[in-house]
Amino acid sequence: QVTLVESGGGLVEPGGSLRLSCAASGRTFVNYAMGWFRQAPGKEREFVAAISRGGGRMSYADSVKGRFTISRDNVKNTVSLQMNSLKPEDTAVYYCAADARTWGTSDRALEYDYWGQGTQVSVSS
Repeated sequence: QVTLVESGGGLVEPGGSLRLSCAASGRTFVNYAMGWFRQAPGKEREFVAAISRGGGRMSYADSVKGRFTISRDNVKNTVSLQMNSLKPEDTAVYYCAADARTWGTSDRALEYDYWGQGTQVSVSS
């Protein structure tokens, strides 16, 4: 069992920045690839970014490429999402997820075994 707790969400103006963090506890963190997904009201959950177990591989959705950066700290058992140049369409609940099966990165929600409770990100003037 892995418990994931997100933090760092909030309200920000367009063009602003936020940094989301996800703290993991339970099993050995380095055994999991990690991902961030988001879900806006009335829409399906969508992939945002993922990072491999060792942190050497990252992947991003086209909509956030160049603006968001995923990173992880395997000593502190955390994964972060630095979000810059935020747009109103980035407004969503952001979820952290852990994947025990993938050695690289995955953009498929079904691959992920554990999920956090989510943190709200709102981009508005």
